[in-house]
Amino acid sequence: MKKMVLSKGFEIEMYTGTSSGDIVGLSDKITASLDGFMREPDSRNVEYITAPSRSYEQLLCGLVRPRLKLRQYLSQLGDYTLIPGSTLSLGGSDRFFRSDPSKEYHEYIEKTYGTKVVTASVHINIGIDDPELLMRACRLIRIEAPLFLALSASSPFLDSKATGYHSTRWRVFPQTPTDVPLFVSHNHHIQWVESQLAAGTMQNVRHLWTSVRPNGNGRPYDLNRLELRICDLVTDPIALLAITALLEARLLQLIGNPNLDPLVQSSFSPEELVSITTKNEIAAATTSLDAQLINWQDGSIIRARDWIAEIYEQVLPVAKEHGFSCFLSPLPKILQKGNEAQQWLQLHAVGISSRSAIIQAINTTREREIELEDKLCPQIVT
Repeated sequence: MKKMVLSKGFEIEMYTGTSSGDIVGLSDKITASLDGFMREPDSRNVEYITAPSRSYEQLLCGLVRPRLKLRQYLSQLGDYTLIPGSTLSLGGSDRFFRSDPSKEYHEYIEKTYGTKVVTASVHINIGIDDPELLMRACRLIRIEAPLFLALSASSPFLDSKATGYHSTRWRVFPQTPTDVPLFVSHNHHIQWVESQLAAGTMQNVRHLWTSVRPNGNGRPYDLNRLELRICDLVTDPIALLAITALLEARLLQLIGNPNLDPLVQSSFSPEELVSITTKNEIAAATTSLDAQLINWQDGSIIRARDWIAEIYEQVLPVAKEHGFSCFLSPLPKILQKGNEAQQWLQLHAVGISSRSAIIQAINTTREREIELEDKLCPQIVT
């Protein structure tokens, strides 16, 4: 395979709140005062999008610089900061705070789903403009999406209590429509989306809330990227880039070996593969890297941490060949140290309160962003 690096970009949703961890809705002020930030239906989180790039170095600065700008603005408003985590960790799930009462779609979301959608996450977009290759990529990554959830889990608390899940976000988030098949072709995807819109199970082309979806400016007809939506918010940019590098390397492996397609390499039917994936998502949301998962290739049971390590070893030569293995290299440390949810729960297990764990994460996240901006971003020409 000739050297290839795919275009990548992120959609980052983050909570705003006080330095003591209480989440406060400020998106109306933020979007009115700062370019590059967008409202979510609830005012307590805000979104920014990085420009697509093939360069991991530029993506790093695209992740860090908007957050530093936002932090500076929040400090002008008062004792406000950015809150790690993907759920309303310390309270507030009993009420929805509409960011824009005039939007009918927001009204529909509030009435239909309530605060189940008031979560923070990262959506990873990888550019693939061949529609049939994109469908093949979506099939593979949807089947393996639980592994990315396991790496990124960061929502063990809700309303100041440990919920029993590492990703409470993915357990409560309404995946809509209820039944989404593996798309065997672009035409299958088009026909399915058109039928959902006609039936009202999707309100619009954006109303496809599943772990992975094909994306583009003219959905479902004009598509140019894979969007991985399952990940909780990963606050450390270096960890997020490592997860992204794993995704890109796996996709490059698929491009080089079309037989990696689950429809080709698995003995299970498409319907059985969807059922396996659903079970794996629940398991990964519950115990993340320690989850016992069903391997889609042969049905064997394998721990998420071990499966990720196997794929890492497979794709490391691919990442080296295409020149981004250094960004993949932090992955073993994540597997060893645990994701953010596991680290918080370790503190909780020895008597540290959920609030104290969140406050510690607030400070760690801020210090990490400043460190990265000082060390790396000034060297990047944008």
